[in-house]
Amino acid sequence: MMAVATHSGAGAAAEAPAPMPRGRRSTELLMLLFALGVVLAAYASAGLGLNGKLPAGLIEYGAAFAVLVLAAHLAVRRLAPWADPLMLPLAALLNGLGIVMIYRLQESGRGGNPGNKISTMTASTTAYQVVWSAVGIAAFIAVLAVIREPRVLQRYTYTLGAVGLVLLAVPALLPARFSAVPGTGAKIQVAVGGFSIQPEEFAKLALAVFFAGYLVAKRDVLALAGRRVLGIDLPRARDLGPVLIAWAASLLILVFETDIGTSAVFFGMFVAMLYVATQRTSWLLIGIGLFLLGTYAASRLFQHVGERFTIWLHPFAGSNPTHAAFQLVQGLEGMGFGGILGTGLGHGQPFYTPLVQSDFIITAFGEELGLTGLMAILLIFALIVQRGLRAAIGVRDPFAKLLAGGLAFVLALQVFVIVGGVTGLIPLTGITTPFMSQGGSSLVASWAMIALLIRISDTARRPAPQAIQDEGMTQIVRAG
Repeated sequence: MMAVATHSGAGAAAEAPAPMPRGRRSTELLMLLFALGVVLAAYASAGLGLNGKLPAGLIEYGAAFAVLVLAAHLAVRRLAPWADPLMLPLAALLNGLGIVMIYRLQESGRGGNPGNKISTMTASTTAYQVVWSAVGIAAFIAVLAVIREPRVLQRYTYTLGAVGLVLLAVPALLPARFSAVPGTGAKIQVAVGGFSIQPEEFAKLALAVFFAGYLVAKRDVLALAGRRVLGIDLPRARDLGPVLIAWAASLLILVFETDIGTSAVFFGMFVAMLYVATQRTSWLLIGIGLFLLGTYAASRLFQHVGERFTIWLHPFAGSNPTHAAFQLVQGLEGMGFGGILGTGLGHGQPFYTPLVQSDFIITAFGEELGLTGLMAILLIFALIVQRGLRAAIGVRDPFAKLLAGGLAFVLALQVFVIVGGVTGLIPLTGITTPFMSQGGSSLVASWAMIALLIRISDTARRPAPQAIQDEGMTQIVRAG
């Protein structure tokens, strides 16, 4: 006869918490300090270039920006400890450089500084940009605190889709005095009492979630092959509905809001996510074909669209200095004047380009930092996109994978569209440069996007909990 006795609940299994990462957050902090140093050096250089003196607000703006990025770092350390260590420093560097250039443009023609005063900027523009940076980082922290797992967003797929469509449609439905951007004709904002917001910036995030949730649910159907033509498996005709609806919606944006940039980004994001979800090259070809067909038809039917193509093809054709291509020509000449190494911060003449602080801020960097500086900025954007795609590859959840890929692509597409437009590679669209252009909507939405990518990166890198056995011992007692 034997009796079996156990101590401490032998045989029970538990999950050990994943160990905290070592070194990853320290690397992030070091990179943030490096980014802060670059921003402060650029700020000082701008002041010295303008009037030979250090700018008066160097300590105040530097301290405020340091507090903001440190708060973001502490939030990541607490809420997403396994996240990619480079995304936050890269975004902070772009944000800081944007503040520096806005300060440089603000001071043009003020306080004895050389150059012409930009009428759309006030002496407080830089301070407002720092405030908007604080709002953006607050949104960054809020997203990390509220969304602990990316798949939570999948529950609100259609709700966020409806929200995104409403945000896109609001400017078109409002009277022009509330929605039109002065001097552009584009209806892309909601302006009341001196305060304005661009709903399209937040619509991109909502629609990215909607596209990810919808395509994850429907990808098996959309991936089915129909007729094979020239070695390419075309989708079935009955499955063309989603891409045709997205195409029609992008054309409505183009026609009623005169917003080529948002139209291109919106439809491009959907086609890219559709391709990632189905791995069908045919969807990519169909999307590109529909977009080219739509833009060609719009250029023939609507004067404002056709004018953009004329400016693109013949920017130097007009003899009057106030002709429609004046803005593009000034930007191109400024970048040409900057050459390889640039004139130096504060030494150029970017103030001659209309809206240089928003749509054309890239040309200001190209003039004063040269091709070298501009390529460095584009490389920073490329690194953020690369880290976002890396998070998409690493995460296991299909919804989070598709969402990360969509967000990374929309950032890349937005930068391509604006940089391609101001350099004459593609027709000018008039959208903002993420993190760098003056204004709050783009900055806040960009920080929210980085927060989502960091959350997905944290999910992808977080090790799975390991099961451990209780340390209790089993004792066998033999009765006599």
